[in-house]
Amino acid sequence: MKAVVYDKSNSPDVLVLREVDKPVPTSDQVLIKIMAVSVNAADYRSMRMGMIPKNKIFGADVAGIVEAVGAEVKKFKIGDEVFGDLAGFGFGGFAEYVAVTEKALAQKPAVVTFESASSVPMAGITALQGLRNLGKIQSGQKILIVGAGGGVGNFAVQLAKYFGAQVTALCGPKNVDTVKSLGADRVIDYTNSDFKAENYKYDLILAVNGSYKLSEYRRASNPKGILVMAGGALSQIFGVMAFGWLYSLGSQKMVTLTAKASTEDLVFLIKLVENGKLSPVIDRTYPLAETAEAMKYAARGHSLGKVVITVNN
Repeated sequence: MKAVVYDKSNSPDVLVLREVDKPVPTSDQVLIKIMAVSVNAADYRSMRMGMIPKNKIFGADVAGIVEAVGAEVKKFKIGDEVFGDLAGFGFGGFAEYVAVTEKALAQKPAVVTFESASSVPMAGITALQGLRNLGKIQSGQKILIVGAGGGVGNFAVQLAKYFGAQVTALCGPKNVDTVKSLGADRVIDYTNSDFKAENYKYDLILAVNGSYKLSEYRRASNPKGILVMAGGALSQIFGVMAFGWLYSLGSQKMVTLTAKASTEDLVFLIKLVENGKLSPVIDRTYPLAETAEAMKYAARGHSLGKVVITVNN
């Protein structure tokens, strides 16, 4: 099969399209013919940090068709359309096929495209767990989403509206119209306006991108506000990890999100997609042979929604 393999010696393009052995599923695995796979920060950040998968194939968020099943597999059968997050199971998505435990997967509704399904797992679960699990989102609350133009931010805007919140979204100028179309009540173009200068207090801030100071977030929070740091500059993330407890001594709370893979959350999210209540936004697609270019584009951090690689058409 064809796969995009990490080869450090092939500088400067260390991701190379090659022929490799097609995986054989073990007794508790399914073999997936991959139709689409989306690019995540987990891919390019792991590569930068030298955290290379054992099989040297990145790619976590996949959608495809079950081609073979192991003897112990209970949930799926040959021909089922599935999607899931492989990050906790060795990656392997930048390829024509992957063998993975059924625990990583959920059923894909027929009405949802493979491209849309592949864009959901990491970004959707990060947004959902940030708002619901850590942010304790409630109907009627005032929510600020920083970095609303990216994959996580797009899902966060829609999920916050689904939960009944009043949403202010912060994004770049090219993303304003799309973010408005996703349901945001207010959209701030950070090049023309500054949320810090407003006398506007939020019940919950979900910081997906940006490089604002923790003190600035604190001033924008109401007395019982919660800041959930889901991304952004590493200095911010480390700052919350190191000093979040200090900022949380009063009634305000600052926490760092570490999203956890969950098939239950996958099912919840894909049902919203199926019912038209959640719409994945795809910036652009690439063929498997151009995976290196897709990674470079996504790593610049300015994509509108998700970057998806189409594999088997």
